[in-house]
Amino acid sequence: MLPLTALPVARLATDHLHPRTATRLLTAVAVVLAACSTLCLALLMVVGTAQVPGNPLPDAWSDPEVRNEVPYVRVFGSIAILGLLTVLVAVAVVVRRVVRVRRGARKAVAGLAGDDDVALLPDEEPYAFALPGARPRVVVSTGMLACLDARERRALIAHERAHLACGHHRVLLAARLAAATQPLLRPLHTAITYTVERWADEEAAMVVGDRRTTAQAVGKAALASRRPGPAGMPAFAAPGPVPRRVAALLGPTPDTAWPPPRSRTGLAAIVAAAGTTVSVASATNATAALFVILKAATAL
Repeated sequence: MLPLTALPVARLATDHLHPRTATRLLTAVAVVLAACSTLCLALLMVVGTAQVPGNPLPDAWSDPEVRNEVPYVRVFGSIAILGLLTVLVAVAVVVRRVVRVRRGARKAVAGLAGDDDVALLPDEEPYAFALPGARPRVVVSTGMLACLDARERRALIAHERAHLACGHHRVLLAARLAAATQPLLRPLHTAITYTVERWADEEAAMVVGDRRTTAQAVGKAALASRRPGPAGMPAFAAPGPVPRRVAALLGPTPDTAWPPPRSRTGLAAIVAAAGTTVSVASATNATAALFVILKAATAL
């Protein structure tokens, strides 16, 4: 239940932190909480199924002294098994989709002419996305370029290059996996998807030197696009709160300073940090305790 402590900062960080800071903070919190949650689920499965016939634990685990030290509830252990299987299936589905989409995108741009890192697809459907890999490329359709003028095209290319340079595909994958393993972290995944695009927007605005031009490019691309880019890859016209992105670009440059501890965002960050710390401490303590008992009572 400790991932619930991260929900306030997921809502506030998107509006009150620099998108780079917000992305890094939310991703770190999501990954750590998801890992601890999965570990505790595994420990619950071990303890809850220790007395089930046919379990893979050593026979000495059934010793009465061990049972007294480690109370178990078989129903919880059985539920934990189902939970772990669900987590494994969800992670496998996410990874499979990402691999399939990236493989298909690389096949589509293979052999295309263009700049070193820009692949132009002859397609009237407007879209643009960043394709990572051994040869990272910005993939843009002719339909997307037709919607923008020269300066807006430059903002688009700069936006996608920022995704590649900052490794946003890895951030998005980590957020998706965290949300797949722990459903309570889905709001963080939604927030990270938005802050990643805002981060790239700010980088593009710096390259172009005009925040209004970047905002116009984002708005035009979103209005022209009838479908998002490939799932799991950063896209210029990514689905989500595009009006918020445009409004942020039309406003002042985000402040990189950390908010005061007494502010709402500062307090939310402290609560999330405390919840993450308690989660790590609890998971570590439970793992160490289980290991000590196994080592003392078995031939581990």
